[in-house]
Amino acid sequence: MTLTFDQTKYRQLLAETLPQVIDSEQEYERILTVTEQLHFKKDRTLEEQKLYQLLVTLVELYETEHYPISEAAPHEILQHIMESSGIRQADLVGILGSSGVVSEVVNGKRAISKSQAKALADRFKVSPELFL
Repeated sequence: MTLTFDQTKYRQLLAETLPQVIDSEQEYERILTVTEQLHFKKDRTLEEQKLYQLLVTLVELYETEHYPISEAAPHEILQHIMESSGIRQADLVGILGSSGVVSEVVNGKRAISKSQAKALADRFKVSPELFL
């Protein structure tokens, strides 16, 4: 059974929500609330799904401009992964080399080589690009 998009239902959703480019924190909170309600709603209709996609786009646009995420250095990413997975520096000696090398890499005093990035990526099941 193919679902068909109902323009009338979608117009009604738009009229209820009144989505627009977000230009204030108050409008951001309002749109975010509606977006979250739709996100957690089970069995969204096709019209609700389209509205959800529109709202997510508006929220992302606002957040990109007002809450930019700064780039993390490779060693900071490694520190975060180690902390969140309970890994100690000693656990990386077999991957990166001596304990001195591990310490320098983890503390950002030595760059992570491509081969080390690959080994770390294999160990943590992430992209090697995170460490380069």
